[in-house]
Amino acid sequence: MTLHNKNAVIYGAGGSIGGAVSLALAAAGARVFLTGHRLASLQKVAKEIEALGGQAEIAEVNALDPTAINEHIHSVVREAGSVDLSFNLINTQDTQDIPLVEMSLDDFTRPINIAMETHFLTTTAAARVMMKQGSGVILSLTATPGGTAYPLVGGFGPACCALEGFSRDLATELGPHGVRVVNIRSAGSPDSRPFTEALANGGAEVAAFIKKLEDDTMLKKLPMMKDIANVAVFLTSDLSGKITGVTIDVTAGTTNALNYKAARVPFVFK
Repeated sequence: MTLHNKNAVIYGAGGSIGGAVSLALAAAGARVFLTGHRLASLQKVAKEIEALGGQAEIAEVNALDPTAINEHIHSVVREAGSVDLSFNLINTQDTQDIPLVEMSLDDFTRPINIAMETHFLTTTAAARVMMKQGSGVILSLTATPGGTAYPLVGGFGPACCALEGFSRDLATELGPHGVRVVNIRSAGSPDSRPFTEALANGGAEVAAFIKKLEDDTMLKKLPMMKDIANVAVFLTSDLSGKITGVTIDVTAGTTNALNYKAARVPFVFK
């Protein structure tokens, strides 16, 4: 039980990635505090955790409301004694597949504003508790556009870049207090809800798109939700006790392999 006696607060735990991470943390021994704005989704995840013999508590928390966030964090401390992990996985409501020159300002700025506001609020609330403890881990999740230029992702790409920068800066301030801050970068999981719903609605066209994403990786496959969850468990554990201030790339090599199949040019050297 790698995470025995550790308490994890997950924002957006009712989503597909949030649920997968919560299940993995609980399976590793953590007591998981699930938050979100849909209690029904949280209850479903909690029942799955409890069926595995894990511990889960649910609470309706608006991850953009500082009062709600602080009240919940302090309630976790009162009940469990510590906050050992804070992981924000809420939806940033991004709009994609529209060229930047055709996108409205609201659609462009929405994911940037949501991502930065919610992560600032949840991480600083957790950090204040963790600094007193002298320990704790704060995780975040971005995607391939955080590491390389990517077309038609609207404000989602800049949001990823901003979040990765914020994570590094926060790590420098919290490190002396024994608190680690790490970002995970994924390439998108084909078994996550956005992809499965798109496949159900889009058929062959979406399948071809996912195949293209796979071809753009070194391993020729995409990370599944369990892959992201397993990395989260490792980063929460003492096994990663000297890792902080970095982005862990779990893209199966997407960030570095976009030109893997570029055409060979018959250059002539004299």
